[in-house]
Amino acid sequence: MNPARSSALHQRNRLLLRTAAQSRRALTTSIPVASPSSSLPSSGNGHGHGKAFNSSLAVESIARSDPAEFATINQFETSQIFPEPISPIKQHEKLVQSGVLRSDDHQIRIVGKLQRFWEQVLKYNSPPIPEARTSDSLISRLFSRTPPVPGTAPASAPKGLYLYGDVGTGKTMLMDLFYQTLPPSITRKRRVHFHAFMIDAHKRIHATKLLMGHSGGDPIGPVARDLAKEAYVLCFDEFQVTDIADAMILRRLLEGLMDHGVVCVITSNRHPDDLYKNGIQRSSFIPAIELLKSRFEVTDLDSGTDYRRIPRALSHVYYHPLTPENKAEIDKIFNSLTCSTPTAALQDPVIENRPITTWGRTLRVPLSTSKVARFSFEEICGRPLSAADYLEVTKQFGTLFITDVPKMGMDRKDMARRFITFIDACYESKASSCTRIFVSSEVPIYQIFSDDSAGSGKGISDHMRSVMDDLGLSPEVVGSSSMFSGDEEIFAFARACSRLVQMGSREWAETASQ
Repeated sequence: MNPARSSALHQRNRLLLRTAAQSRRALTTSIPVASPSSSLPSSGNGHGHGKAFNSSLAVESIARSDPAEFATINQFETSQIFPEPISPIKQHEKLVQSGVLRSDDHQIRIVGKLQRFWEQVLKYNSPPIPEARTSDSLISRLFSRTPPVPGTAPASAPKGLYLYGDVGTGKTMLMDLFYQTLPPSITRKRRVHFHAFMIDAHKRIHATKLLMGHSGGDPIGPVARDLAKEAYVLCFDEFQVTDIADAMILRRLLEGLMDHGVVCVITSNRHPDDLYKNGIQRSSFIPAIELLKSRFEVTDLDSGTDYRRIPRALSHVYYHPLTPENKAEIDKIFNSLTCSTPTAALQDPVIENRPITTWGRTLRVPLSTSKVARFSFEEICGRPLSAADYLEVTKQFGTLFITDVPKMGMDRKDMARRFITFIDACYESKASSCTRIFVSSEVPIYQIFSDDSAGSGKGISDHMRSVMDDLGLSPEVVGSSSMFSGDEEIFAFARACSRLVQMGSREWAETASQ
């Protein structure tokens, strides 16, 4: 067994033994349960009425037996759980007044565009989605009552929004402002990082091809229909195209979604004309670019204000160097989160090698509860894991511990690339809920890729210096790295450093703990 893992388990077991008697008493303590006749509405995210209507079957039973009572309950709950929606402009004003955001004239103009799009979406009625055809014979097509697959987007569909700008221009904040102010009545909505969306799309396309069998056919149409059935409002964060497999299917997939009445908000670092630049067979991607420019209002967010440069109070989540004291501190935090109470420790114990499945493969998590996982750097980056694996890890666990991160040079370039992909996955998980991370490293976490002393700033290229400046990074803080070459690699390296800074902030830690 890994010595660090053995030490962590030993400490935790000692805590459990010390409190065994308390654990037994805690388990026998009765917990009050709300009465079925409770008049208080449920505090959960469902639509139940108190504890009595915790299941949809109970609600359906009441609806059948007493429609009048069901209507009264439904009206009461709607007013309690679904209050009058607040618009993007009003929410933005609240955030400015509370000090969360700073007033910015350029951003206010962009919020105005979001407001207009939001109002159009509220008035928009998406068309019905046709069911999948079980037969393509002439007779079945003649007598089928299923609406035909649309060939063009409905005329009533609002034009989408494509917001682009450098890192730090507030793209994600604006998208969240739009998505979070959509009223609860719009249930078919989805906010997703574009990379995660494409992984999902490729899985669905593969599954559809298997179902089609030898008869073949285009799987993208059925996939677009199924995606549209799940959500007619789609929000894509960090739209980028670097993979030829994505480039080849993107136009047909987007066109299929919009033909089914889906409306989108997209954020990106690049103008549509700059997507997939110098990519293989880029000429085949040009139609997708023209689609984005014709069906979206393309808006530049650059205003000269970098919102990430606004100072943030740092939270203590990064520990260096790799000393026994820092190891003990990491163990202490891990134990406090996995053994907060005797009852919690018994109900959700730390187990070794928990299996999680991604793309048909099994990934073993060295130490974890249902919400907290712990890896060494070698365990998370020393194996050939992909972005899909890391996204699945962040989906399963809200808090991650990564220990013993070394300073990386050319001999660890593959590991460095995986660590950058892992950091991106942690950062991108904020679409649902922020991933909280704790890291122990050989050098300050921002300098793990640096191949010179952080204070020297020597050997840094003009291009890397420019990228760091765009991201609000100081070469004196993160150092420089000759490990990465080419525009995309340099940008990915600098962005990972920027995200590590943001994920170490108190605001991030507080959001992740909610």
